[in-house]
Amino acid sequence: MVKKFFGLLLLGALAGGAFFVTNKYFPQNDEPEPEVMAEVADSVVVEEPREPKTLYGMVLEDDHVVIEDKIKRNQFLGEILHAYNVPANLIHQVSQVSRSVFDPRKITPNSKYTIIANQDSITKAKAFVYEPNPIEYIILRFEDSLSVDVGRREVVTVEKSVSGVIHSSLAASMHALGMPAELTNRFVDVFGWQVDFERLQRGDKFKLVYEERLVEGKSIGIGSINAIYFEHFGQPYYAFPFDQGEGVDYFDEDGKSLRKALLKYPIQYTRISSRYTKARFHPVQKRWKPHLGTDFAAPTGTPIRSVGDGIVVEAKYTSNNGNYVKIRHNATYTTQYLHMSKIASGIRAGVKVKQEQVIGYVGSTGLATGPHLCYRFWKNGVQVDALRVELPPSQPIKDEYRAQFESERDSWIARLEAIPFNEEGDTFASAR
Repeated sequence: MVKKFFGLLLLGALAGGAFFVTNKYFPQNDEPEPEVMAEVADSVVVEEPREPKTLYGMVLEDDHVVIEDKIKRNQFLGEILHAYNVPANLIHQVSQVSRSVFDPRKITPNSKYTIIANQDSITKAKAFVYEPNPIEYIILRFEDSLSVDVGRREVVTVEKSVSGVIHSSLAASMHALGMPAELTNRFVDVFGWQVDFERLQRGDKFKLVYEERLVEGKSIGIGSINAIYFEHFGQPYYAFPFDQGEGVDYFDEDGKSLRKALLKYPIQYTRISSRYTKARFHPVQKRWKPHLGTDFAAPTGTPIRSVGDGIVVEAKYTSNNGNYVKIRHNATYTTQYLHMSKIASGIRAGVKVKQEQVIGYVGSTGLATGPHLCYRFWKNGVQVDALRVELPPSQPIKDEYRAQFESERDSWIARLEAIPFNEEGDTFASAR
């Protein structure tokens, strides 16, 4: 009887254990609880379709690689394409592309290029993109045959204003403001005949309203200078651009032209290392002699520009002058540019040149101790100091344009007056 009792008890325990296991690991209810359903629903992630990556308007696949570099000196396009396994027949087609679309002979050192390539056992270019400047880019696609596209980035023009107080030089003050050298050079060109920028006074002030050109948020240069106020030795100078139908010129507040018949400086504004004098100790010949020119110190390769329209009368090399160019502007004025590293292509005797045209590059050929430009000036056949000669102004505002000019001038003066100075002498900049 006792054995039977314990037998039944054991069977009951085993039955209860089996029920416990069954209920814990294999629930009998097929419907999950609402909370569990919510958890399951919340855990579902629906992936959004991904936007394909693009570059220069081309879709980048997963197996594509992008290689960026710059054109090296004396490097040819053909050798770049060959290095990335472009077939010879397609490289030949590149050389046959219309020069009006793309001239592969004129790729320039330091210009950016991009290779988009398939990478399997070898890296094979699918496209080559060349950027001759920040705005344009040329796309060469290599499929069964060559295709060429020219693209342009959007240029955004932003108007800005800047003001400052000069402590040492205009260039130093503009640099402290973070302004590009191009803006300083343009400023100097406008007032080149009114102000001697080698003799500025501490405390001189300036205000400018100008335009800056941007591509993808990066500056690519200065647009127009719309208004300038410059206070030199307590005297105010104004400059406003205006077009009378013959191109934009700069005028003062009375409508008189600020541009003379010739530019004052043959290179972008730089340091004057030696002035016109009747007695100077020559650094090479080691003797006293007249120096009938103005020396501008500048790095080798700096472009030299003709100060006015004219005809080249000499363009050659001599042992003293080195490479030089001489230009007759009219019956009164002649200029000469010495010690060039090289004369610009196409510049030779008898060629007509325009004002600001590049005629050569700064160097140290001939009797020179370092890179500079010696600039000489003749008036009526007599050498004179180029920085002191008085030249006739260009045409003032015509009567028929007077009312329009004065309206625009008044508007710009009001804008300039609204730009504050820091009276403690620190530079100030603002952007509109």
